[in-house]
Amino acid sequence: MIYLDYAAATPVSKKAKEAMLPYFDEKFFNPSAAYLPAVETRHDYEAAKDSIAHVIGAKGVDLVMTSGATEANSLVFAAVPDDAEVLISAVEHPSIRANASRKKCQIISVDQNGRVDLEDFKKKLSSKTQLVSVCLASSELGTIQPLSDISRLIAEERTRRAIAGEKTPLYFHSDASQGLGLMEVKVARLGVDLLTINAAKVYGPKGIAALYVGHQVRLSPQLYGGGQEMGLRSGTENVPATIAFATAILEAEKHLNGERKRLQNLVAKFRKLLSDELGDDIVFLGKDKTRLPNFMPISLPGLDAERLIFALEMRGVYVSTGAACAASKGEKSATLTAIGLDDKAIAGSLRITLGAPTSEQDLEEAAKSIIEVVKAEQKRLTSGQA
Repeated sequence: MIYLDYAAATPVSKKAKEAMLPYFDEKFFNPSAAYLPAVETRHDYEAAKDSIAHVIGAKGVDLVMTSGATEANSLVFAAVPDDAEVLISAVEHPSIRANASRKKCQIISVDQNGRVDLEDFKKKLSSKTQLVSVCLASSELGTIQPLSDISRLIAEERTRRAIAGEKTPLYFHSDASQGLGLMEVKVARLGVDLLTINAAKVYGPKGIAALYVGHQVRLSPQLYGGGQEMGLRSGTENVPATIAFATAILEAEKHLNGERKRLQNLVAKFRKLLSDELGDDIVFLGKDKTRLPNFMPISLPGLDAERLIFALEMRGVYVSTGAACAASKGEKSATLTAIGLDDKAIAGSLRITLGAPTSEQDLEEAAKSIIEVVKAEQKRLTSGQA
């Protein structure tokens, strides 16, 4: 098997898996209990939160642990009223788009590489805007967004409101799930008030994520009960998964620079293998300088990506058509539409993403399979076969 869909899910690392195992049996205690073993489990849980927070330049008390990035993103949008004006980019994850659609939402345009148009953002940022949500990196293209520039413009608007005596709050949120572990993520440098991070993208377990909440932000709980996570997310804490998240994110941070360079080199070699054989028949989407190092989104205009995926799966090569959430519903990609691709280019688009286990040999074999499948499909269409 050659797996090239790491943007959708990563395997749990050996260290992360080993770290969580004791909390299923000998350290299984409910961290809210008063007796000593439970208190020790509580200490381990809080220490894990501190470790996760430290990676993004925060403190454990700033984090709300959730069941995933979707829940964290939903918690963000619950911070503003139903009639609030919100701004999101045109390349956001479905969990952001779905929540934003329940508010008075405006979409910020992007360029042909999927990068936010700052001029359009400035035009749409108004005195009524209460929440801006722009991903750190697109989940379909890997395009890294200019969050510090957006933050600067938001700061200017806040200053204007303060001088004018306006009381409307303005929060800046980013879903950093896709970029975590592949680039440095620090809340202060990004200038965000809220940040979503996800264990499932950094070789941690699924079902655990965290929302960084700045001190000036006031959130409303969506789950009620025992008052865990500062009353914002009631329910017995998922200790094993949080421990594993901490282990995985620290491991990713330790190897960040070396892994980033390795992935960039692999993507460059992979791209050459495909372009040498397919020439103008293949279109590489996005821009290398502003894209995550493991992303290689492509389009094969005129071909059916679903047929290509099935043919590649038969050869043991696994790739995706885009964000897994949208692809599973057969929806047209909002991201690819936003960057100006026509229907033929969208229908023939594939998202290829590399990960820690990916080797040069994997990519040589994958390139061979992709080339053969593409040429076979082109031949079928030329001959008029069904």
